[in-house]
Amino acid sequence: MPGFPLRPAARPPAESAESAAPARTAAHPRWRALRPAALAVCVLAGVTLLAERPPADAMSPAGAAAPAAGLPVAAPPSTLSAVPSAPALPPAAGAPASPLATLSAWPVPGPETRPLARPEANRPPAGPEAARQVAGPPAPPPAGVPAPPVVGGGGSPDATSTPVLRLPGPVPSAGRGDFRYDDRGGPVLGRAGAVRRYRVAVEREAGEDARAFGAAVQEALAGPGSWVDGGRLRLRQVPGGARHDFTVYLATARTAGRMCAAGGVDIRVGGRPYTSCRAPGKVIINLDRWRTSVPHYVSAGVPLGVYRTYVVNHEVGHELGNRHERCPKRGRPAPVMMQQTLFLNGCVANPWPYRDGRRYTGPRL
Repeated sequence: MPGFPLRPAARPPAESAESAAPARTAAHPRWRALRPAALAVCVLAGVTLLAERPPADAMSPAGAAAPAAGLPVAAPPSTLSAVPSAPALPPAAGAPASPLATLSAWPVPGPETRPLARPEANRPPAGPEAARQVAGPPAPPPAGVPAPPVVGGGGSPDATSTPVLRLPGPVPSAGRGDFRYDDRGGPVLGRAGAVRRYRVAVEREAGEDARAFGAAVQEALAGPGSWVDGGRLRLRQVPGGARHDFTVYLATARTAGRMCAAGGVDIRVGGRPYTSCRAPGKVIINLDRWRTSVPHYVSAGVPLGVYRTYVVNHEVGHELGNRHERCPKRGRPAPVMMQQTLFLNGCVANPWPYRDGRRYTGPRL
């Protein structure tokens, strides 16, 4: 080592290099004197390394900043040399430089360079919950599937996904026979044929809006599938004071009974006004049926809007000169001129006089 000149020694007997080096080192008295100093340097280097290491809580996920919810923290794709390191402590005064002391200058990865353990709340679920998240929410039922048993569609009281079978609450049963008219006109329905003009009126005590009733009547008569599909007839709504061919009334049960009886039609079932009717120049819709449909429609799950379309087309069909018909065969659609308010007789509810562009009929009653 520098500062300690060695005197030449007599050449020892020939032996291997591995056994000769320790013998020479142990034989020299100055080497024996340096052993405590070398040991002290090693201890000092170890202390330096321990002093420079981050505390245990800084290296644990609990001491690190929490990542954003749901986002795991990954180690950056950089080399260790790019990570800033803590400055090395200077060696003790008078201590010789040691290769171990230079290790303190090597960057030690800190908490920011280690992937944090994912919080329990952000871990992916297991078991049935995981299956539900992978599968997603249940698919909605296919659109356009009619509620059985019913053929075709019809206007509905509202646009909710669950069909309304009947409206809740009490229904006014009597009024004074005073009507409010829808003051709007409508488009011509149909492509060819003579134009028949109609008005729309609602009894004041019925609690129904005349415009809403007019819109439902127009929807029923516009089709597709209504009376105008034959190409020989067109229909058009006109305001209350305009020239017209007939009027569609929405009346309480008692008023409907009086109006129908005046036209020669008895609509009573069990002594009470039950069905709707047609009198000369008048299509009279019973408010009870308009709001609550009929039991066999409700029990079959047929929407109220389908019944409304049926009863308008049935009574307007009488105004156009059509008579009652029967069910052609069990399981077949009921003709619109069948008395579906009273029975279906094995047929399927159907609100339209035309099917696939052709007039659909049954045997005459």
